[in-house]
Amino acid sequence: MKLVTNARLAGRDGLHDIEIDGDRFGRVAPAAEPGGGPAADVLVDAAGGLVSPPFVEPHVHLDTTLTAGEPRWNASGSLWEGIAVWSERKATLTRDDVIARATEVLRWYAANGVLHVRSHVDVTDPGLVALDAMLEVRERVKDVIGLQLVAFPQEGVCSFDDGAELLEEAARRGVDAVGAIPHFEDTREDGVRSLEIAFDVAQRYGLLLDAHCDEIDDEQSRFVEVLATLARRGGLQGRATASHTTAMGSYNGAYSYKLQRILARSGVNLVCNPLANLCLQGRFDAHPKRRGLTQVKEMLAAGVNVAFGHDDVMDPWFPLGTASPLQVALVGIAAAQLTGAAEIDEAFAMVTDRAARVLGLGDGYGIAPGRPANLVVLPASSPYDAVRRQTRPSHVIARGRVVAETPPAVTRLTWPGRAPEDVDFVRARDRDPGRS
Repeated sequence: MKLVTNARLAGRDGLHDIEIDGDRFGRVAPAAEPGGGPAADVLVDAAGGLVSPPFVEPHVHLDTTLTAGEPRWNASGSLWEGIAVWSERKATLTRDDVIARATEVLRWYAANGVLHVRSHVDVTDPGLVALDAMLEVRERVKDVIGLQLVAFPQEGVCSFDDGAELLEEAARRGVDAVGAIPHFEDTREDGVRSLEIAFDVAQRYGLLLDAHCDEIDDEQSRFVEVLATLARRGGLQGRATASHTTAMGSYNGAYSYKLQRILARSGVNLVCNPLANLCLQGRFDAHPKRRGLTQVKEMLAAGVNVAFGHDDVMDPWFPLGTASPLQVALVGIAAAQLTGAAEIDEAFAMVTDRAARVLGLGDGYGIAPGRPANLVVLPASSPYDAVRRQTRPSHVIARGRVVAETPPAVTRLTWPGRAPEDVDFVRARDRDPGRS
């Protein structure tokens, strides 16, 4: 039996000790008095830091990561040129190329405390090179990261030759979820049909569904209502996700109100990707330029589950990124105006608990007896403090083993007239506004 001691847990008073029995959690109890347990049993002393279930990445494209500028830069910065650039790069893919890039970014994720990842994989490739490579990556990393793969038809299901057959073949090869991209199809009728095909495949193979939906600034792009209705009528409540949904930034108030009701009763999850979509959307606007994001505040208020995703890490659609969920949460807070104290805590949940709901992790997630012993130790006093200071995890534990450690960074300040001193200059004396 090992212990994570002196852990600060969100929503609980005082410090706690967390037992780890093999690869599972044991008891979670108030911290023992000094000398109350043998030092050899201590796996990590959290030293009063925030201990959280691991971060969860609900939306990334690992097959495209680290390809920014290859074979050329996305000069316009638009979604459409990004797809065109990727189509050129896709022609040169090899198994080793995909495995190397995806594995490198997964190492970044693990270092940042992300132990569950959902990656979309382009299956509009007759050879399914990226898919086969990613299936191998999933097996390679399974002892540290739980990796879900979505069969993603980047260039369409109906509008790409053999798109439906490739989607079904991906299901046969063992993906975890089926995707679609209805707004990219040639006609609205093709878009609706593509969702019907994706739902049919998901139901027949017992898979989850996660569609890129309405990632466009067109206020007439309304496929999310189709996805939600199919989910409700087809028994996929809680198992279907609409990702991006950026057209919501252009919907009028009356339709938005109607949509909230449709989504709330469907049980559909939404994934907002603020880093990428703040850059991709509004490219055809003069001024004012639309944010072009999911209606995060409104959907949360309506009872819809919303999570934040990274989407792209150094690829044709977003040339930056460090695979940091706290960076995504910070940008999401600014973009969606989630600046209330409770809203900031909610943003932290959108890269932890809410994102876990998107992946359908259920009892496989969370710090409780009998659950997998996965957690992160953050040198922070609260979720608010962790997001504000963008703290890196001091320790990441996967299945009861420490898989990543980050030593504290120290700044030495030499102020005129004063002796040099070490300063944690961003900590602001642990001050959390609005909290005792």
